[in-house]
Amino acid sequence: MTARGLEVSDVVVEYEAAGRWLPAVAGVSFDVVPGEVLGLLGPSGCGKSTLLRAIAGLERLVRGAVSWDGADLAPVPVHRRGFGLMFQDGQLFPHRDVAGNVAFGLQMAGLGPAERAPRVHELLAMVGLEGFERRQVETLSGGERQRVALARSLAPTPRLLLLDEPLSALDRALREQLAEDLARVLHETRTTAVFVTHDQDEAFAVADRIGVMFSGKLVQVGTAAELRAEGIDRSVRAFLGN
Repeated sequence: MTARGLEVSDVVVEYEAAGRWLPAVAGVSFDVVPGEVLGLLGPSGCGKSTLLRAIAGLERLVRGAVSWDGADLAPVPVHRRGFGLMFQDGQLFPHRDVAGNVAFGLQMAGLGPAERAPRVHELLAMVGLEGFERRQVETLSGGERQRVALARSLAPTPRLLLLDEPLSALDRALREQLAEDLARVLHETRTTAVFVTHDQDEAFAVADRIGVMFSGKLVQVGTAAELRAEGIDRSVRAFLGN
């Protein structure tokens, strides 16, 4: 049977403001096939990060479903979904060195030191940090920390990696370089991923397909070429600069 990957069906997430419940995500549906990287692109406050948290199980769904290979994830807690998470600040453990950070998920999975070491070495080499195993995280640059965070997220081989604005805290030149490296690593490892960003250059560099969001709604999904050529309404064309 062919794996179906991630399926998001009519998902609604609401938040309370001034005694009223307002939609943060308003009936969003899409799928991500195994090995594909989907970018969620839109301005700040459009609901893309809330949607990512809902997929992870960190936000309650008012309506709709999130499924993996056809199985509804509603009864599955966050730590049992087999999903990896990577955030804007990396959230590294300051009391662990680089190798200790990357090995954390492997350790939680019960792998011993002899099994963890080659995986840690492989991933650090893949993200361009070969030989950094014993470095302390406070000595690293912002870009190096995000590379460690990426290696740590990939170490347990998650069936889905969720990335929430992982490059937005970096300067423009470094973001462009890391976007290229992120795309390369995700495709080399054949990682299925959802990548949230407000930067269209990042989305076009990293994602196979891109979903454009406005006001909690998914307006259009397509490849970079399709979105540039076929903006379906004025708001999409204006946001993409077409």
